[in-house]
Amino acid sequence: MPTTPDGQVARIDPEAVSTDDELPAFIAAPRDAPAYYGFPMLDGSDKDGFRFGVITDPRGNEPKRWGDAYVVAPDGSRAGIVWQAGVGEATVICPPDQRRWGVYGFHFQAPIQSDRDLIRCLHSVLPQLKAFYETAAASRPGTTQPETPGET
Repeated sequence: MPTTPDGQVARIDPEAVSTDDELPAFIAAPRDAPAYYGFPMLDGSDKDGFRFGVITDPRGNEPKRWGDAYVVAPDGSRAGIVWQAGVGEATVICPPDQRRWGVYGFHFQAPIQSDRDLIRCLHSVLPQLKAFYETAAASRPGTTQPETPGET
């Protein structure tokens, strides 16, 4: 019998400002907000000038087999990350657009159960992310610039 993917919980940035008091900031973001606004950065995730943020919370009693995150490049531009436990090649899920330098899929060898697990796995794919970033910068230079100067 096929299994249904387990549900996920979004981790909301408590510091993000919503334009609607009844909606979280990732749904009602300010007009000039960067991609993935409303989701927090992962403390201690900085490596080689890249920082990672979390969308689906990896923490909990049960290991997570899939989830979403994002990366902020040294210039402040952003890209999405979709991950799953298992074996497979890195893929382009969405090409670069005006808001981000793409969305990329990765496989991690084991399920994730903590921020530390997620950071370790994200650091392991950083060389591939850097290559995706360089390709985006070469093919569409505007996608690797932050939407708002100084906004990260």
